[in-house]
Amino acid sequence: MKTAKYIFAALAAALLAASCNTKIEPMAVQKPHKFTDEYYENLRAWKATPHEVSYMYFAQWSAQNSMAIRFDGLPDSLDIASVWGGGIPPQENTKLWEQLRWAQQVQGTKIIYVAIVRLWAEDDSHDFKQALNAAEAMPQETAEQREAREEKIMEAVDMYAMYYVDQVFKAKLDGFDADYEPEGDKLTGDYFRRFVKKLAEYMGPNPDQTKEERLALIQERFGAEETDVNKILLVDTYNRAPETGIHQYLDYYVNQNYGGGTPRKWGDVPYEKSIYCVNWGDDWNKGIPERMITQASFEPETGHKGGFGAFYGQRDYFITEKNPEPYWLFRHCIQIQNPAVVK
Repeated sequence: MKTAKYIFAALAAALLAASCNTKIEPMAVQKPHKFTDEYYENLRAWKATPHEVSYMYFAQWSAQNSMAIRFDGLPDSLDIASVWGGGIPPQENTKLWEQLRWAQQVQGTKIIYVAIVRLWAEDDSHDFKQALNAAEAMPQETAEQREAREEKIMEAVDMYAMYYVDQVFKAKLDGFDADYEPEGDKLTGDYFRRFVKKLAEYMGPNPDQTKEERLALIQERFGAEETDVNKILLVDTYNRAPETGIHQYLDYYVNQNYGGGTPRKWGDVPYEKSIYCVNWGDDWNKGIPERMITQASFEPETGHKGGFGAFYGQRDYFITEKNPEPYWLFRHCIQIQNPAVVK
């Protein structure tokens, strides 16, 4: 299903051109190419329509020595960029935050926080980990004791979820991506489901909650001035299904299908919520864009997929034999997935 027919003519024409100025004057700093206010208005309007999205794990943003690793240097048609590596940018870096806010507010790109979630591996300095340690130390000889202990562990899981909710709201980011790679951590099964459902009280498409109920929770915690009830919630994991019974609380499930190949359905996650990602951090200089093209081109037999994306996607900025301009391949794949329609 190609819902990108909503694209306005002005946007379509502009997307055919490079969104970054590649002509660098000698001894001058490269500046981002800017379009008209009407162009950005149309761009934001298109991103708000139903369509298959593009997603990028965006790393190295702290270096700032190239447009490749600046928020305002990202492809303007990119839908979602996760802040990968190094946590959320420090607030005192005002220049970096100006770039981030510009991408959010002018381009309409959703900037989200992503973190590997392993509660049992967290540092004991955190209040949620202290609560977990105290819960696990509780006696469990009787059924009543085991039940009380389990309840306290679940409360620590809730605290862990709220730790991420707080970071997203205080930084005014657009959502959270829980990187589910337990590797021996106990935040799996019912614990992970509890974690996701707690996050879903504040973000994502929660079927158990009205917008009014969500707003009341948000304002109780963050103040009456906070009104954003539309933050997105994602889970990503490596080429496997996440825990069942949570997809209804997620906007998207990001499948780290790094080896490429034809995407397939995982667990109970529907295709329309599945974003398939390649590992561009390793593959950008190998001259094999086919993996990204395969995932951008893929459509299930019925319906549509959630989208395509790339880990370390900023390395698509590098020019290679098969990538003649910065982010050419990424923008090409966006066009494959959502062909621009000029009316």
